[in-house]
Amino acid sequence: MVEAITILPSEAAAGFALSPVMPHRKPRGLPRRSAPAARGGAKKSSPRLRRPAVTDGDGGPAEGFYRDLVWNLRNGVLAITRDGRVAVMNEVAYRILGLTPKTSDVGTSFTTVLRDRPDVSRIVAGAFDLSHLPNRAEMRLKSTGKVIGYTLSQVRDRRGHITGATLFFKDLTRVEQLEERERLRDRLAALGEMAAAIAHEVKNPLAGIEVMAGILKRQLAESPDAQAILGDIIKEAKMANAIVLEILDFVRPIRLQVEQIILADAVRDAISMAESHVPRGDVAVDVALAPDLPIIHGDPHQLRQLFTNLLTNAFEAMGGRGTVRILAAQLAEDPSVSEPQGGPSLQIEVTDDGPGVPADVMDRIFSPFFTTKPQGSGLGLAIVRKIVDAHDGRIDVSAPLAGGTRFRVTLPIKSTQALFR
Repeated sequence: MVEAITILPSEAAAGFALSPVMPHRKPRGLPRRSAPAARGGAKKSSPRLRRPAVTDGDGGPAEGFYRDLVWNLRNGVLAITRDGRVAVMNEVAYRILGLTPKTSDVGTSFTTVLRDRPDVSRIVAGAFDLSHLPNRAEMRLKSTGKVIGYTLSQVRDRRGHITGATLFFKDLTRVEQLEERERLRDRLAALGEMAAAIAHEVKNPLAGIEVMAGILKRQLAESPDAQAILGDIIKEAKMANAIVLEILDFVRPIRLQVEQIILADAVRDAISMAESHVPRGDVAVDVALAPDLPIIHGDPHQLRQLFTNLLTNAFEAMGGRGTVRILAAQLAEDPSVSEPQGGPSLQIEVTDDGPGVPADVMDRIFSPFFTTKPQGSGLGLAIVRKIVDAHDGRIDVSAPLAGGTRFRVTLPIKSTQALFR
């Protein structure tokens, strides 16, 4: 790892010294010893002592102390001199901005180092021109899509002259996702109360229609036309009832019953359940799960439902032919993430070689009641996302270059809570 950090000469080294040490007092009652008189008869007071924590040969903090301090910060740090040269840029800054550390960056113009991040370069450029510098502001990086929170400040010497500027920033992408999840959860809670009431009122009439159609069908056994019509009525009533049940499942809060789960068992059960819901046909399912995958903490029923919905969606899209591949790998912990979600996790990919998802609807694929199928409630993938959120995970959808659709599910190995809302 390249440590792209340098410490510019500064008079502020003494600022890191410890508080002054109080002089030792003699016990009361003992005679005071007069201090030796200086020339001219004037008494000279003894100076107060300072004791730095980490020192160099001159008694001030060693340069390595400053370097280690900046390098171990959890925030990204970018400092420039008054003439626009990069003075400090730590490892977290490179990681958040998606740049590769180079030893030549120190001393180079910040516009050159940040040439692929013009939005960040514009912020730094305003450090010497703006009268009010931004404090705790946020922005989305166009190049990576990450959301960062940042503070821009000026560096002044003891005479008050501006000698440089610093940009402190932190990756807030995960925080924004959690906030958006909370907003979505609030909207769904209000929608859920209304939908649950409507579904309950609709469910009873549908059951009555199905029962009465069945009675008529038995009474009109000799009429082929009546049998066909009544059969369609029963079929449609059952389909409507299934949609109502899906709505009830969707709006009902998920309460996780957390257990230790072997991922291979959940996937195997999901394949069987998906085959019972949709004809698989000649679709091949290629499962490649490493035998040394760690046991995860989660709700076994909900995780089976998650993979069942993904596989059902793939079987329906492929029309009875093609291949579905299920891969899983463990992701290492990201040391730059301080939240619990930055711990070790499993990433599971479900990829099919079907017709794929049109690019113009990719962002809406997890929205409730949105579907591209002639028949369907549009709740299957919405329920998938709800289950992933309940496990404090993430789900993404993409289109592989070879065609088809890839769903990538990331789940933490250790659950942060046993009961989730």
